[in-house]
Amino acid sequence: MASRTVFIVDDDADVRDSLRILLESSGLKVETFESAVSFLASEAYKREGCLIADIRMPDMDGLQLQDELVKRDCKLPVIVMTGHGDVPLAVRAMKAGAIDFLEKPFDDAALLESIARAEEQVRAAQADTANRRAVEERFTQLTDRERQVLDLLVLGKANKVVAYDLSISPRTVEIHRARVMDKMAARSLAELVRMTLLLKEGH
Repeated sequence: MASRTVFIVDDDADVRDSLRILLESSGLKVETFESAVSFLASEAYKREGCLIADIRMPDMDGLQLQDELVKRDCKLPVIVMTGHGDVPLAVRAMKAGAIDFLEKPFDDAALLESIARAEEQVRAAQADTANRRAVEERFTQLTDRERQVLDLLVLGKANKVVAYDLSISPRTVEIHRARVMDKMAARSLAELVRMTLLLKEGH
């Protein structure tokens, strides 16, 4: 995560300082904030990185911060820190989208592993987005008729049935099918189905 930043939000200055020292010694870029309010005000959440937030904070706690980030359509992966009695809250945070929670005191390796998982999640999300955009771009190259053929093919209909439904010949369906497969860069009907599912997820 060398090009990204780990954002630490905790009202305890000692915790912020110790985490900064640990993470910077591991080659990570770090920015710390004493409250959720100051973090939001900085608009740091619009940048790439990972957020580590304490659950128990005055004014706005970690769960409220997480809710606010969701409202702002922020994709920043969140790791929550929790005290001994706050595990149910941490579980709630994970159900709301946090990727991990660390119960204090936690060891250095556990924190670094969580950050690595956050980075992997970011990479996977970016790959999904790039893949969806590529599929959408290919889809725009299809003619209206080719889209009609595609819709029926992914429903599992045979060429003869597609031909009947569209009032065209089976041979014409075969031609359209070949063009759809070529334009969508699909190696099989199963891959074509996966692509259409990806298109639906994006809308």
